[in-house]
Order: sequence, then C-alpha cells, then structure tokens
Amino acid sequence: MFAVVRTGGKQYRVHPGDKIVVEKLDGSAGDKVTLGDVLLAGDAGSLKSTDGLKVAAEIVAQAKGDKVTVFKKRRRHNYRRKQGHRQQHTILRIVAIGDHKAEKPAKAAPKAAAAPEANAKSPAARAKETAEVTADQQKAGEVAGKPTENPAPEKDAAANPPAQSVDADAKPSGKKTAASAKSAKPASTKNAAPAKAAAKKSPKKK
Repeated sequence: MFAVVRTGGKQYRVHPGDKIVVEKLDGSAGDKVTLGDVLLAGDAGSLKSTDGLKVAAEIVAQAKGDKVTVFKKRRRHNYRRKQGHRQQHTILRIVAIGDHKAEKPAKAAPKAAAAPEANAKSPAARAKETAEVTADQQKAGEVAGKPTENPAPEKDAAANPPAQSVDADAKPSGKKTAASAKSAKPASTKNAAPAKAAAKKSPKKK
C-alpha cells in the first residue's frame, strides 16, 4: 500500500518501511509521529478513501542539510554581507499506513551452522590428499618429458652425416712426397715492396 502525505509544505509518496527526509519536526530520535494530512492512498492499483487515514512514522534522527552561501551586495555603497545557512531536517521511517504495517526483515541464519568443509577435515586427511596430488603431477611430468622417437631414422642419418674429427686434419704427415716437392715453386718477388733500409747509390764521378 502507498500514500501521498503532506508535511512542511511538501508532498511525499511513501510505503511502509520507507525512509524520508522532511522539514524539521519537534521530537528526538525514537519518538513516534503521526502524519494526518493524507492526500491520496492506494493498494494493488486501486485507490482507497483517505477519510480518517493516518500515517504512523518514527523519528530516526535530526539532521542538517548542505551549506548554502548567502551573499548580498549593493554597488557603489560599500555594502557586502556574506553568511552561510544549513536547513534543519528530520529523518522519518514510515511504520504503518492505516492498518498496513512494515514487514520485518527475516533473521539471518547463525554462522556456526554453516561450517566450511575445509575445517571439518583432519590434518592427516589433508596431508594424504596433498601427497596424492603431488604423485599425479609427477606422473604427468614423466610422460610429458619423454622425447618423441624419430619415425624415419635412416633418412635422418643420410641428411645429417657425422662430422669428421678435427684432430685427424690437424696432424699432417711428417714425410713429403717427391711430387709435392717438385710442384712447390719459390715465392714471386715481382710485386714485393722495396726494402726500407736499402742503401743509396753514390753518384758517379765525372
């Protein structure tokens, strides 16, 4: 059910259980307040009579609104006035509209009843589970770590022949054959650079 009430020169549409901020009303937090100026009421899409209908509310707190700056000035008269203002408000909670009261929230279930499953297991059971998981991981690692066999080893050997040892080429035979001795030619000195310390020829006497 809903109702439209008027208080402090303003209108508010309220339902049981709503909280509204209205102009300041006399009272302190926890006091009961009755709003008798009901303009409209309805339930499930149909309007109801407002004769004698009252809205019961409870004061939650007395508060103030945001600060408003008031500044006045008269030019050429050296007149300036500045002040701040915070409007006083009252926070209300609608308890009931006529016979319709606000529904109470359901109580939460106790936390002790819903114990986590992890705490219910003993340390020995948890250690056993950890060991089983570790063993499974090791088995999976062994299978994944095995190299894949070559399906055609003959072609692989032909494509990659074994390299010859370097030591065999590095040690030449000590004896020279006669053919190699004949084929050896002396180094050519045709394009050789002249010696640096060549002696200068003395000029001939006439």
